[in-house]
Amino acid sequence: MSSARQLHTISGRFRMEHGGSLVDPVIAYETWGELNFQRDNGVLLFTGLSPSAHAASSNEDPSTGWWEQMLGPRRPIDTTKYFVICVNSLGSCFGSTGAASINPETGEPYRLDFPVLTIEDIAIAGQRVVESLGIKRLHAVVGASMGGMTAIAHSILFPEVADGLVSISGAARALPYSIGLRSLQREMIRCDPAWNSGNYPLGKSPIDGMRLARKLGMLTYRSTAEFEQRFGRERVPEERQTGDIFGIDFEVESYLDAHAKKFIGTFDANCYMYLSRAMDLFDVADHGGSVEYGLARVGARRALIIGVETDILFPIKQQREIADGLNKNGREVDFRAMPSLQGHDAFLVDMDRFRPALCDFFNCTMNQPGALRTAS
Repeated sequence: MSSARQLHTISGRFRMEHGGSLVDPVIAYETWGELNFQRDNGVLLFTGLSPSAHAASSNEDPSTGWWEQMLGPRRPIDTTKYFVICVNSLGSCFGSTGAASINPETGEPYRLDFPVLTIEDIAIAGQRVVESLGIKRLHAVVGASMGGMTAIAHSILFPEVADGLVSISGAARALPYSIGLRSLQREMIRCDPAWNSGNYPLGKSPIDGMRLARKLGMLTYRSTAEFEQRFGRERVPEERQTGDIFGIDFEVESYLDAHAKKFIGTFDANCYMYLSRAMDLFDVADHGGSVEYGLARVGARRALIIGVETDILFPIKQQREIADGLNKNGREVDFRAMPSLQGHDAFLVDMDRFRPALCDFFNCTMNQPGALRTAS
C-alpha cells in the first residue's frame, strides 16, 4: 500500500560529515507498495536537488509525482512487486530538516547556522529511514542527478544493504564546469539585497536572485540542440511584448521566464544553496584515495548506469567513468548512453527511452559478473 508524506525523526545528535550536528532531524518520505515476507523487496529512491518525496501519485495523495511514469503498478518500478521509499533529502525544504527549519536549540530558523551539508549526509539520513522501517536489505538504491550521486554514496557507505544500484545522469565527482555554474547560481542569490546574508523572513526567499539562478539552471538542464529545434529564433507575439527594449522578445526568453516564475516561492533559497554546494563537495575519491578505489567500495552486485549524450551539466563521460569503474571490480553493469535531445532533464521527459532500461533492470536477468553491457 502507498502512503502520503510521513516524517521520521532521527533521535539524538546527527553528526554531519564535515563537522557540526543536528538535534533530532526529521526526514520526510513517501512509500508505495508493500514489503514482502522476507522484507527484501525495498527500493530506496533519492531525488535530484529540487523535488520533494512525492515521486508518484497514490490514493492518499492523487497529485502527479515528479517520476509518475516510472513508478507504480505495471510501470518500470512496479509497486505490485517492490516496496518503494522516496526520501526528501536532508537539507531540503519539503518536510526534511534544512536551513529553513527551526533549530530546537535556539528556537530560531537555522539559516546559515545549518552545518555544511554533504551528499554523504543525505545518504546516511535516507538509510536511517530504511532502518526505521525494519528493512535490513534493499533490492536496489536508485537516484538521478544529485540522487545518482547519493545512490552511489549510499552503496559505498552501506555496502551490505542494497543488491542493486541505479545511477542516472549522476557522477562520481563534480566537474569544474559544473561547480562554476552552480557557484554562479549561488552568487546570483547572494547578490540579491533581499537575501540579507541569509536572514530573510521565512517563506520570503529573495525573488530576483532565485529567478536568475533558476534561469541559468534551466539553460544547463536542457541541450543546445533542443533549444534550437524547439524555439529557433521565434519571436513572442506582439500582444506579449512589454515595450521594453531589453525585455522579452524571443520565445526562448519567455520559456526561461515562465519556469523561473514557477520556481519562485516553492523553494527556500538557503536550502537551495546548501544542496547545490553539497554536489560540488561530493567526490568518490574521498572514500579510497581515488575514484577507482572509491568505486571499488560500492557494495551493489549489479548496476544500471545511464547517461545522456547531450547532457552538459553531468557529461556522459562521467557515467562512463562510473560504469567502467564498477565493471573493473566484477559487478554486473548495464551502461546506457541515451541520445535524448533533452539533456540533463531527459530522465524526467524522455520516458520512451528510459522506461525500457528501468524495465530491463528491475525485471530481467543481466549479464555475467565482469561483463559490461553497453547500449544506446
